[in-house]
Amino acid sequence: MTTTDPVLRALAHPTRLRMMSLMWATPLSAAELARELHVSQALASHHLRTLDAAGLVELTGTRNRRGGLERRYRAVRGTPLSDSGTDTAAEGGTALLAETLAQNLRARASRRAPAGPGVTADVEVWLTPEDWDDLRERTADLVMRLHEAGKAPHTDGTVPVGGTVMVFPLRDESADS
Repeated sequence: MTTTDPVLRALAHPTRLRMMSLMWATPLSAAELARELHVSQALASHHLRTLDAAGLVELTGTRNRRGGLERRYRAVRGTPLSDSGTDTAAEGGTALLAETLAQNLRARASRRAPAGPGVTADVEVWLTPEDWDDLRERTADLVMRLHEAGKAPHTDGTVPVGGTVMVFPLRDESADS
């Protein structure tokens, strides 16, 4: 029996994946995440504990709020969704993550602003190893730049933007024959 990487398992839930994106720009509490994601505070807290146990979020501080102690978390910097070169695909990790990304993409697509410009693409091509390395690094850089440019939800002068990217090498099926 194989086990899925704990980080992938933690990220394999659409709500947790959205929480990670939101906490990249600014630290947020369970209450703030609950309001933004339209879930209960108890559910947001549960998801935060799962992300924390996987080492994906870090406590940035606490503050007194309405007679209680509010904990604020942010996403740990890095690219936890990027392949590490391990065999997680064989363990079902890639399929698990792809399904979660697909769920978030469907939800975001239903919220797309009707007149808002965007980029939609699908690609299956053959590349040289050098081109693949270059384009993979550029894609990772673009996603990192999107995250770094992100602001707290509802910041004046901002618009919400969604994106989903999954780029990976394919198995040559003709070689399997």
